[in-house]
Amino acid sequence: MQKIAGKVWNFGKDIDTDLIIAARYLNTSDPKELAKHVMEDADPEFVSKMQPGDIIVAGENFGCGSSREHAPIALKAAGIAAVVAPTFARIFYRNAFNMGLPIFELPESAEIKEGEAISIDMNAGTITNTTTGKVYNFTPIPAFMQELLNAGGLMNYAADEIAQQEK
Repeated sequence: MQKIAGKVWNFGKDIDTDLIIAARYLNTSDPKELAKHVMEDADPEFVSKMQPGDIIVAGENFGCGSSREHAPIALKAAGIAAVVAPTFARIFYRNAFNMGLPIFELPESAEIKEGEAISIDMNAGTITNTTTGKVYNFTPIPAFMQELLNAGGLMNYAADEIAQQEK
């Protein structure tokens, strides 16, 4: 997973985990069920409008609120390819990587508008707005966190590590 490209959906700052997946849906951990309701309280029609591979670009403090892992699970299961924001709540940041959801810290995220297309190059450390041609440098993702993403999340990473040790 070195490059990600998709259409942008904008959300504001302080998008908390209740807006990502409302507590009323936490009676299940089934990713497919959670995906049906992702961002529902922020935009009731979001799931019907977005396409797999789309990217959320939001304001600061994305994922604040409770520490539920359901939030990145729901986003990933819905097909969101990545989330770009100036800052993320720390627990959401770690949960996203643990679940294999790529997230990128970009201070200039407000410059990227809904409906535009962006391309994220993890190796180059750049986000290119393919609609406007502007290129941004994002805060580098630590190597270990990149390994988690490449494995599809912490559980897959751990399983791979165990399999390697058993050889």
